[in-house]
Amino acid sequence: MPYDVTYITVRPNTFPKIVGSIEPWLKAHPRKGELLACLVSEIGELCRIMLIHRYTHDADMLSDRDTILRSPNPFGIGEAITNITTDSYTPFPFVAPLTPGQYGPIFEVRTYLIKAGGLAPSIDAWEKQAPVRQKLSPILAAMYSTTGDVARFLHIWPYPDLNTRAATRKTAVETGIWPPAGGPDHLQTMRTEIFLPAAFSPIR
Repeated sequence: MPYDVTYITVRPNTFPKIVGSIEPWLKAHPRKGELLACLVSEIGELCRIMLIHRYTHDADMLSDRDTILRSPNPFGIGEAITNITTDSYTPFPFVAPLTPGQYGPIFEVRTYLIKAGGLAPSIDAWEKQAPVRQKLSPILAAMYSTTGDVARFLHIWPYPDLNTRAATRKTAVETGIWPPAGGPDHLQTMRTEIFLPAAFSPIR
């Protein structure tokens, strides 16, 4: 069951007040996929909005993307948009599906570009060690890209606050729980951003 991950970048000084315009636009232009999250960037690259939808069929996802491309005012904020990227992601098989609910409100989004041939061993390493890591804090999502730059590995960790995030990560590293053995060997680049949920985001 694929996920559509869309990043919308908007002009400075239009953010975050324009985020509220996205909800009525989505309601007026219902997608075939289920909206799971609307997150807004707080630390890292700013002026970015992240939308996650879940689909049953790839054809529905492509149809929805075409509709957005043809829209005269995409997401109801067309004049503010400087860039849109949208890619398909497949979840790691051992991670529970994304479901609406209260998790954050701090969401750490980490994106890795994986070396050629490194996806399968990365999944294996995570499958062995993720259950141990999740005793410290839950993982919300782990998935890999099947479009755009491949393979990218995107994972999301929710926290109640930044202090808890720092303390949890410190414990994980100092005790040897994380990262999984051999996992970093397959990475080319790493990126971390902190997002907050929009008021209407099903995942919060």
